[in-house]
Amino acid sequence: MPVRRERSRAPVAPAPEEVYSGRILRNGRLTTVDVGIAGERIVAVKAHLTGGKRHDLGEQVLLPSALDLHVHFRDPGPPGAEESFDTGTLQAVYGGVGAVVDMPNTAPPVDSLDHLEEKEGRARGRAHCDVLLYAALLSRTPVEALGRRAAGFKLYLSPTTGELPIPSWEEVPALLDRVAATRLPLHVHAEDPGAFGDLASAGDARAWDAARPALSEAKALSRLLPGPPSLKLHLAHLTTRKAIELARAHGVSAEVTPHHLLLASPASTDGRWKVNPPLRKEEERAALFGEFAQGRVPMLASDHAPHPLTDKERPFPLAPAGMPGVETSFPLLLARVRNQELPLTTVLQAISERPARFLGLPRGAIAPGQEASFVAVDFRAVRRIRAAELHAPCGWTPFEGFPGIFPVLHLLRGETLLSGGEHVGSPGGRILRPGDLPPPPSVRPLTGLPTEGSPDRA
Repeated sequence: MPVRRERSRAPVAPAPEEVYSGRILRNGRLTTVDVGIAGERIVAVKAHLTGGKRHDLGEQVLLPSALDLHVHFRDPGPPGAEESFDTGTLQAVYGGVGAVVDMPNTAPPVDSLDHLEEKEGRARGRAHCDVLLYAALLSRTPVEALGRRAAGFKLYLSPTTGELPIPSWEEVPALLDRVAATRLPLHVHAEDPGAFGDLASAGDARAWDAARPALSEAKALSRLLPGPPSLKLHLAHLTTRKAIELARAHGVSAEVTPHHLLLASPASTDGRWKVNPPLRKEEERAALFGEFAQGRVPMLASDHAPHPLTDKERPFPLAPAGMPGVETSFPLLLARVRNQELPLTTVLQAISERPARFLGLPRGAIAPGQEASFVAVDFRAVRRIRAAELHAPCGWTPFEGFPGIFPVLHLLRGETLLSGGEHVGSPGGRILRPGDLPPPPSVRPLTGLPTEGSPDRA
């Protein structure tokens, strides 16, 4: 007698515990829906849901929280350092960022298991958003051991804050192979110091651009690309259209920053305009913005690198390089969406979807099965960015007076961090590592980038 086989049934999604009614971007249009949450996950997105506690957000737009692939929270730092995991991640929360990748050029640098464990201890219980901790890729780095604990690696090809020893070009191929074997991401600061001019005599922002020219970026990329086929390579803070085209031609991931998109190098001796890589000329800035607006740049990251005004007010050659930005990146882009300079789809892909996919994290979209990590914004509520109203201990912003649209609500895995634009949560951020991904290069997010921007507008 034949055995009757029971048909397998699809798992039944749990009933929503909380329902948020607002607008989401769907098929290029803003559509009113109910988003149902149970525990840490989104369980349903429908026109109407029953059950659960309801939150009617009216015309507010629900967007996946951002994932900032590049921050420097300076923790641990030198005595008297103003930034820390608690202050840095709090800024992230106010800016709609639910997870950050923190870079290893701290004091001491993350170049050993002991230093990584120390940094984990400083972040645990103090982070308001999730944190991924990278290790420094140096000649002395125990790559294999750190590869079992760190979230990724950072390679500096030129001098930077922290005075890390820079590997020689002869050492780089072997270092790339060792990281490729870990299957972890490698972020690269790609400037070739062999193309630098006289940095010590660069007395203003334009001279700094001339001393660390775009040629140094192009030369570094020409020597770095292509890397090993299995390497999950990500190029940090590219500054020119040519660099973006090189990354696209080799199918590797890359990011730009808001300051390179929106700020050109001024003829100013003010150390606040000093950053590595430098701000470029207006024509280069405009070309880079055009690439981003057309959806040809895979990701955007803040490169948040704060320094107090007392340090920035030193003579330009002595001032440290870097700008704060984790709190303002997403709001700056949303204001550009409001002004119809950027498609919303392009912004969300660059700041949420692709970073999450690159790291294999279950976020980056408002869809069933994703983490309930999202923000609500009111596109009518544009405000001028003022350092006095931000939460950066350094006390300044390069975007003073720029328009921004800040989150009204921010949830991290279903827990409310912001309500009414005010912080209401406690430090519940987690230390994360990338999720399981298929071997590169299939995950490299430049594959299949659109050639034209999407039509959606807010």
